[in-house]
Amino acid sequence: MRIETHGQQIEVTPAMREYVESKFKRLERHFDQPLEVRAQLGIRKPDYLAEATLSLAGRTLHADAGAETMYAAIDILADKLDRLLLKHKQKKIDKERGPRGENAD
Repeated sequence: MRIETHGQQIEVTPAMREYVESKFKRLERHFDQPLEVRAQLGIRKPDYLAEATLSLAGRTLHADAGAETMYAAIDILADKLDRLLLKHKQKKIDKERGPRGENAD
C-alpha cells in the first residue's frame, strides 16, 4: 500500500503522518491488489478536515471527514474508507455471482 499525506494550510508532522499510515493499514485486508491512498489534511475553521482518494484497479473512491481535532478527523475518515471498500467489494462479489434468480433451478 502506498500512502501519500499532504497538508493544506497545515504542516503535516511526522506523528500525524505515522497516525494516518497506521489507521489506513487496515484497509489492506479487503483487497490483495495494491492500493494507493492520497490523504490531504487541512483546516476549515472551526474544524479540522481530512480527505482521501483511494485508487485501486479500475476504481477511485473518495471520502472526507471533519472533526474538532485532526486525529478524530483521521479516525472518521479511516472508518468511511473502510465502509466504502466493503461496499465496493460486495458489489464486485455480487457482480461475479450474477443475478440472484439465475441459480434458482
